[in-house]
Amino acid sequence: MAIRLASLDDTGAISALFRGRIGVWQRLNAQGRVEDMPYEALTLVERWLHGGAWMSIETGAIFLNHLLSGAGIPLVATDDDGYVTGYAEAYHGVEAEPYGSSLHLEHLLTNTAYDAVDLLDALLARAKALKASKLTINRVGQDFTLPEGYTCTSLSHLRRYTVGARQGQVFYRSVEHSDANPAQITGWMMPVGRLTSARHQWETHMPRLWEALPRGRKLHRQKLAAAGQDSYVVVEQDMYDPRSAAVYLWAAKPVTAQTIMAIRDWSHREGYRTLKLAMTDDAAKVLGADAEVDAFAQETCAVVRE
Repeated sequence: MAIRLASLDDTGAISALFRGRIGVWQRLNAQGRVEDMPYEALTLVERWLHGGAWMSIETGAIFLNHLLSGAGIPLVATDDDGYVTGYAEAYHGVEAEPYGSSLHLEHLLTNTAYDAVDLLDALLARAKALKASKLTINRVGQDFTLPEGYTCTSLSHLRRYTVGARQGQVFYRSVEHSDANPAQITGWMMPVGRLTSARHQWETHMPRLWEALPRGRKLHRQKLAAAGQDSYVVVEQDMYDPRSAAVYLWAAKPVTAQTIMAIRDWSHREGYRTLKLAMTDDAAKVLGADAEVDAFAQETCAVVRE
């Protein structure tokens, strides 16, 4: 088994690993009902809706080029004949504690346990070379099982809260932000929307990779100043409810009630009525008494080799 950095020639094989996890390909018909369809009959957007950029070779190639340009670390495992049998995708970021300098594992797809072990070992070596103190993963329920020989040390938990977008008595300034350089968030925290890692969410939402892909929902990138604190905010329209949106926020300091109120006010002016914010319980104290929590729960862990 060999582990190496992925190349554009591997796009088809990596996409096949991801697509192999999809049992049924579907789309909504003109009557709004779900119908099963052959993969070849789906548009790029319809394929995307099953799992993102890796659902097609075309969008996968664009995203892999982005990763190889410095956004992330894509590794493949190959067999003796050079065929790709596993894939790992990780993102290096420097955040406030408890994460610090860490390498976050976003995807690990393998055909064998040996591939998983080799890819994890390679990522731990990468983390050491980058002077990253941790290799991290996120777990929702029990959906991620590490190979034998690895353990997971809990770092944080978050849940998803819903608040109304509404006008508020708060002074703030919000302008469109087009600079996608990740250096802007080095050492910062991500108190809202850290569903993966601060760096991965930045690389997912800030670069304008998919402007030519009509995905049918708005994505607002803003630089927000409220109560003397600057932050970067992404508001992403919900696919099925155009008046609902998810919020992502990067900041140098813990999020304040004034910043949350500014986001609620700005979102209301944009026509939204409901906002979803994934936060730790401690950070969520600034949301106010009207915040509602749903059943979603996620844990971030550090991977340790025994």
